[in-house]
Amino acid sequence: MRRLFSTFARGLPGAGLLLMRLVAGTALVAHGLGGFQTGLSVEAAILDALAIGDGAFLVAGLWTPVAGSLVVILALFTSLPHHENPCACVFLATIGAALALLGPGAWSLDACFFGWKRIDIER
Repeated sequence: MRRLFSTFARGLPGAGLLLMRLVAGTALVAHGLGGFQTGLSVEAAILDALAIGDGAFLVAGLWTPVAGSLVVILALFTSLPHHENPCACVFLATIGAALALLGPGAWSLDACFFGWKRIDIER
């Protein structure tokens, strides 16, 4: 993970990335939970479970490049059968691609686990 991102954004850019992760993650979890309530086929239930898990990873900021790429795949796969208004899925795919390319930000589990550690040596 450290090789993908040289730094994890702090300050206002980090807050923007956190907001993007929270919006995309909650949208995926809400979509997955809504799909379980309708009681569709087994394939749809697997996709809904995948969306819930991916949303949880995004909210936590864990494995963000993988989770963001999966958001793009899930959103575009969801938009294909629904031709009436695919704008929401395209927006979600765009947020997922941006998160996969930019990284999770400083307020994430990726930054805690894989970020650069600072060692202070006192004299």
